[in-house]
Amino acid sequence: MKGVQFLVAFVLLALASKLVSASDPSPLQDFCVAINDTKDGVFVNGKFCKDPKLAKAEDFYLSGLNIPGNTSNQVGSMVTPANVQQIPGLNTLGISLVRIDYAPYGGLNPPHTHPRATEILVVVEGTLYVGFVTSNMDNRLFTKVLHPGDVFVFPEGLIHFQFNIGHTNAVAFAALSSQNPGVITIANAVFGSDPAINPDVLTKAFQLDKNIVNQLQSRFWWDNN
Repeated sequence: MKGVQFLVAFVLLALASKLVSASDPSPLQDFCVAINDTKDGVFVNGKFCKDPKLAKAEDFYLSGLNIPGNTSNQVGSMVTPANVQQIPGLNTLGISLVRIDYAPYGGLNPPHTHPRATEILVVVEGTLYVGFVTSNMDNRLFTKVLHPGDVFVFPEGLIHFQFNIGHTNAVAFAALSSQNPGVITIANAVFGSDPAINPDVLTKAFQLDKNIVNQLQSRFWWDNN
């Protein structure tokens, strides 16, 4: 009898452990709206899969990350992605890569977040001042000056940045823990949304004069569109 009780307890514990560890799959895009009629279903969480028998080496290949990105823009940086959009074979594998080029002193990858990925960055050329900010209420800033060969990690979802403080071009490569990590550049999202956020909201949130908010919105909206 004790043996039966032990077996039942063991089975219940195993089931409970399974239920506790169960969770929904992580999203691979910003949202996925449920529908009842499957004929209108055109998206999946990720991308549709090719028949494995039809896969080719080219599905897992990308060239060109040796080519410098054009940093002649307002922020002085360029991100060249290697995610599932460029490499179809990354679908479901949970990883991607970017090359980031920075113009001499002042090249900036502005404050942004990746809603679906942790990032690990390695500097291969130049000197970067990098950092991230923790969530409320602490909003603690972690920063470091990186030189070639140095590595820094940006936790998933936290605001982070890189800034070239050297007098030469800088180059970094970063791996991200998602096939489609997403990126939200804070200034562009807040001041350049389409349609625009009510200026009264931003005036109060940022404690700015409304004219300044209007000026920022007109500038970033133009840049985004």
